[in-house]
Amino acid sequence: MPSQKVLEQKKAVVAELAERLKNSITGVVVCYEGINTEDDTKLRKELRENDVKYTVVKNTLLSRACDEVGLEDIKPVLEGTTAIATSDSEYAAAARILCNYAKDHDNFKVKSGYLDGAVIDMDTIISLSKLPSRDVLLANVLGAFQAPIASFARAVQAIVDKGGVEACAAEAPAAETEEAPAAETEEAPAAE
Repeated sequence: MPSQKVLEQKKAVVAELAERLKNSITGVVVCYEGINTEDDTKLRKELRENDVKYTVVKNTLLSRACDEVGLEDIKPVLEGTTAIATSDSEYAAAARILCNYAKDHDNFKVKSGYLDGAVIDMDTIISLSKLPSRDVLLANVLGAFQAPIASFARAVQAIVDKGGVEACAAEAPAAETEEAPAAETEEAPAAE
């Protein structure tokens, strides 16, 4: 039987994990078996750069933390070596990084995940992994907003290049007089 001190430490770890799961918007559970230290270091660095917390955990402790926050559906995959990656700010970062890593490493497997407090299936995790980063998505949105403004700016610049509004206004009546005789000849036979 474990000592009281060990039990208190485990309870503290479970409480910390539960708090982390509760405060994160997304999380991915993986089996990290068979990766070497160099690859693990690279993976952890990439996760840190994307504000993803990655921790190796005991299955029993993660299981109890999942019970506390209502993620019981993750419990069936909690066997073997387990690590969890959570993010408080970006939905797709953990899934994108870990799924890409799993493609290159046969023993590394994505087991399960959750999104906004609900367990998600592997198809959803794979879909999340294919989303671009938050910065790329914001750049695309800003580009869409900027397109009409850029078109307007090009039109204004074309007016300036032609000599200003007066030059464009002078060209407009000339263009109308060239079209007018053609219109009169077509209307004349209809009037007779």
